[in-house]
Amino acid sequence: MTDPALWSALQLLQAYAQRRLSPREAAAAVIARIGRWEPHLHATYAFDPEGAMAQARDSEQRWQRGAPIGALDGVPCMIKENIATRGVPVPLGTAASLLNPAKQDAPPAARLREAGALILGKTTMPDYGMLTSALSSFHALTRNPWNLGWNPGGSSSGAGAGVAAGYGPLHLGTDIGGSVRLPASLNGIVTLKPSLGRVPIDPPYPGRVAGPMTRSVADAALMMKVLAQPDMRDAMSLPQQPIDWQALEIDAGDLKGLRLGLLLDAGWGLAVAPAVREAIEAAARAFEAAGAIVEPMPPISTREMIEGLDRFWRLRCWLDLQSLPAERRQRVLPYIRRWAEAAAGYSAADAFTGYSQMAAMRDSAVRATRAYDAVLSPTMPVASFPADWPSPQNDADRPFEHIAFTVPYNMSEQPAATVPCGFSPAGEPIGLQIAGRRHDDLGVLRIARAWERLRGPLRAWPEPPHLPSPERGKPT
Repeated sequence: MTDPALWSALQLLQAYAQRRLSPREAAAAVIARIGRWEPHLHATYAFDPEGAMAQARDSEQRWQRGAPIGALDGVPCMIKENIATRGVPVPLGTAASLLNPAKQDAPPAARLREAGALILGKTTMPDYGMLTSALSSFHALTRNPWNLGWNPGGSSSGAGAGVAAGYGPLHLGTDIGGSVRLPASLNGIVTLKPSLGRVPIDPPYPGRVAGPMTRSVADAALMMKVLAQPDMRDAMSLPQQPIDWQALEIDAGDLKGLRLGLLLDAGWGLAVAPAVREAIEAAARAFEAAGAIVEPMPPISTREMIEGLDRFWRLRCWLDLQSLPAERRQRVLPYIRRWAEAAAGYSAADAFTGYSQMAAMRDSAVRATRAYDAVLSPTMPVASFPADWPSPQNDADRPFEHIAFTVPYNMSEQPAATVPCGFSPAGEPIGLQIAGRRHDDLGVLRIARAWERLRGPLRAWPEPPHLPSPERGKPT
């Protein structure tokens, strides 16, 4: 790859140290690539190329002195817009928000800035992060770089599209039901949903985490080295642990005897598409051929659990919307309003039983996965859906049918990675989810790295189109 915009963070850092490339050259390459892609993708918010180049000049001077300030000095990075960065408004994807500049960096943004990352700007998301889609009342519609007619997923929509398109090697997203893993699957990139508390976040919320979105497992591990530091602003922050995040390589012999569960039936939700099932089963066979023990698993969650979670989340969103003035409430995406308004008649018992089902999902996931070193599954049951749909089923009455494989691990606080495992016959990326025991984030990354080696290289990253129209095809 001759374009530095497609270099990994580790490649860039090595090139800086060897004086083969400067942070200014890397930043300029990424900014140029964004300029070619962005009229088609619409993946950025508060994009600041001038500020990024000023940061790059400072970084270049530090490298020339042999004194980088941190593990990411000079590496281009973008941050999901709901993670506060000082001086930038946080619209949460919705036109209903007031655009007040954030007073300080949220914990993960602060860690990236302290490590010297070049923050080029923010990336897009849907209203309140409540969609596996980029549909937003505030941002222009973000599209998938592999095919502009396909959805990039969400809620870390712009980050997923930006990683695949070359908007820098390091992106930061958030996940409360699959919001880094689902766009990772749809865009063919790597991500880790860390254990709850591993990456402090503000404001904290049960199941909500921030995680790296990259083009390789090694870059995700590099980000975790920076992000996984306690912060007093997050009461659920885990204590400091001596984790060697870059000790990723597993010897071939170490895969022998590794116990892996294979989950192909989530227990509810959309049926797994044939191309997705075939790709996940092929990955399982590759692990078996390397000596791992792969055992089929029964479902780990139920329809009752997700209906309870749905009631609780609807009620939370309804209360948030009710607190808005009527004029601002009407600016919220109609799909989100319709979904939330169903909670208007909920009782206290509905709220309590809904929350209880979230706990039941947690207990079931932990119990079902306890016997395994990791669990393999699809990330999404489908490989794509239209760019302008709010979800694969396009139905506010059945909003979560596509997150059956991802959301249990938010409730159980377990780490789960998504790694590309191939493409459908139509060229749609397909992601393999690898979930591990609670707090074994490094173990999940090590198995994800082993999968990269078993899988081998994938096809080249998409290039900016020359067509003026965003409509280049429809999903299969």
